[in-house]
Amino acid sequence: MTTLTSADFDWLTKLLAEVAATEIMPRFRNLGAGSVQHKTSAADLVTEADVAAERAITASLRARFPNAVVIGEEAVSDNPALLDGWSRTDELAFVIDPVDGTFNFATGVAAFGVMLAVVKDGETVAGVIHDPVGKDWIMAEKSAGARLMRADGDTVPLAVSPVGSVGEMIGAASWQQMPEPDRSIMARNQGKCLGNVGYRCAAQEYRLVSAGHIHFALYNKLMPWDHLAGALIVEEAGGYVRRFDGSAYRPEHVDGGLLATTDPDSWKVLREELWAA
Repeated sequence: MTTLTSADFDWLTKLLAEVAATEIMPRFRNLGAGSVQHKTSAADLVTEADVAAERAITASLRARFPNAVVIGEEAVSDNPALLDGWSRTDELAFVIDPVDGTFNFATGVAAFGVMLAVVKDGETVAGVIHDPVGKDWIMAEKSAGARLMRADGDTVPLAVSPVGSVGEMIGAASWQQMPEPDRSIMARNQGKCLGNVGYRCAAQEYRLVSAGHIHFALYNKLMPWDHLAGALIVEEAGGYVRRFDGSAYRPEHVDGGLLATTDPDSWKVLREELWAA
């Protein structure tokens, strides 16, 4: 049975930055013909940066942790069976989103990130999100708080910023992935909030929630690489994350939606107001 040491955690943060510098940023706004492909739709893209970065991260993880399970977005795209029972191992499992916000990356918008979660015994125990443009990280380890680490190594604690009413809240609601009638209801009810953001990038939206800049993030589509790291970071920053039915979010969940907020009261009022017919 393997555990994650503080040295391992430091190594993980450096790994994401090194791969971003070698495989991702040289391709940003520099993708050639044939470097971008559609997966499920014109908005669901994969680039050669996604593939190259995941390959490099996976190889390094397997070299350092030979018994670990490694789950990458692009590997699962090629072989969906990799998700079968992956989180039940008592070894470490690493979950990678090599370029979260691929649509932004492919279209030259500087809002994307590299996400990595560490799962052990069916529980997320660590999460790191690296911003290759800003060259910093947000990160958390279970029961140890969340922090921002700058390029020079300085760290700042992260903390959510609760507010009292929906009319005071700013949030990110990805209603585009919802079925009708929830899609139309959610799109309309966002107008009850003070403001909304739509980065098309969970890495950046989780950053905003955990740093206290916005008050919620809502997602209908659940894949482990998109949410495990960010959900843990928000929780360790003092926030509250639950699926739409109020149940706790776990690594094996791929449906049920996710609402990340600043506290249980905010979660409850948002769940009522945003779904109000």
